[in-house]
Amino acid sequence: MNTLTEPLENRNGQLFIDGVSARDLAEEFDTPLYVISERRIRSNYQRLYSALTCNYEKVKLNYAMKANSNFAVLKILETEGAYVDAVSPGEVFTALTSGFTPDRILFTGTSVRTDELKFLVDSNVTINIDSQSQLDRLLQISVPKTLSVRVNPEVGAGHHDHCITAGKQSKFGIWEPDVLTAYETAKKAGVGKFGIHMHIGSGILEVKPFLGALEKFLSVAKRVHEQVGVDFEFIDVGGGLGVPYKPEDKPLDLQVFSDKVLSLFKARTSQYGLGEPFFCMEPGRYLVADACVLLTAVNTIKKTPFKKFAGVDAGFNTLLRPAMYGSYHGILVANKMFATEEEKYDVAGPICESGDLLAKDRRLPILEEGDLLAVLNAGAYGYSMSSQYNTRPRAAEVLLNDGKCKLVREREHLDDLTRGQRQSAEWSK
Repeated sequence: MNTLTEPLENRNGQLFIDGVSARDLAEEFDTPLYVISERRIRSNYQRLYSALTCNYEKVKLNYAMKANSNFAVLKILETEGAYVDAVSPGEVFTALTSGFTPDRILFTGTSVRTDELKFLVDSNVTINIDSQSQLDRLLQISVPKTLSVRVNPEVGAGHHDHCITAGKQSKFGIWEPDVLTAYETAKKAGVGKFGIHMHIGSGILEVKPFLGALEKFLSVAKRVHEQVGVDFEFIDVGGGLGVPYKPEDKPLDLQVFSDKVLSLFKARTSQYGLGEPFFCMEPGRYLVADACVLLTAVNTIKKTPFKKFAGVDAGFNTLLRPAMYGSYHGILVANKMFATEEEKYDVAGPICESGDLLAKDRRLPILEEGDLLAVLNAGAYGYSMSSQYNTRPRAAEVLLNDGKCKLVREREHLDDLTRGQRQSAEWSK
């Protein structure tokens, strides 16, 4: 059973999202439809920032925009004072276009092309290098004023193997023996200011993995400081804060997280003579996941001797996480909020793949064609991972705020599917 929290509300058996009827939204904007609550994003940011700054004043939150890069989301967080963690030139371009200034953008990419490095230099953003190769090529283009190095702290964690970003099997970051070389190279080239960075994984709901990684990470920072003579402007501990997707999941206790992580941070920075650098984090999922609902309509009820299927108009082209990670997303029947959960269904999308299931053996109220389903926690890695697979247009996105709604991304149409393609009757000679 899904417990309703802000911005969700049951009004006489009908789901309302931030004061707006889900049924009205579906009728006005069609389905599948991503519905984003501005108020929830703001409250998520403020809650996290307050929890951290009560223990340490110098805090920067770099929003991991790969989670959701809609202009509206970026503008909301820009006005809250957030910074941005970007992982591609496209994300840098989008962040700049949405209103973030270059000094509020940190680029953390891997397998970066040389022409992309040139774009980053021209964009004047801070670069967090991921390999010696990337550093060498960057210095051939320009010597940046500030540079950060991504360290592999040898400790990884996450809700799925694909989301673990540190440890022996990870492609990310530079291992400790090579970190000193990277900083020595940068300092010798004339870089004047430095940061240091780690990221251990995504969707983490416990404090313990962060503490083990932070201990190792700060010991590396100590070596760099002592042996290379580097002082750090900022120490970035990455993102990875999880949200409860399953009913039995317990939310991360932010105050406990802040108390333990920042206690360790302050103790070690003082012990190691690292001064008072900015403490940076890169929340993505935590800020936007529960601020968005995916609305999808039931168009087919199918029964076999073994299964009951509810066919809907959103598939893994719309929400990839269940197919890619086996992820659980709560589902509400938006027009039957008082109905009891009596039947088990596989909620199946329209994609021509057996793995196109938003939910498997999910107990729901008895469904009928025309019912409206609300897929919860869809704001992180929902639209941003969507595609035109099976040659299907991508969904629309709507922003809500206290009973008001506006379209913030138009639904793609059939002619969008062939845009950029060229037809030729014959080969060029």
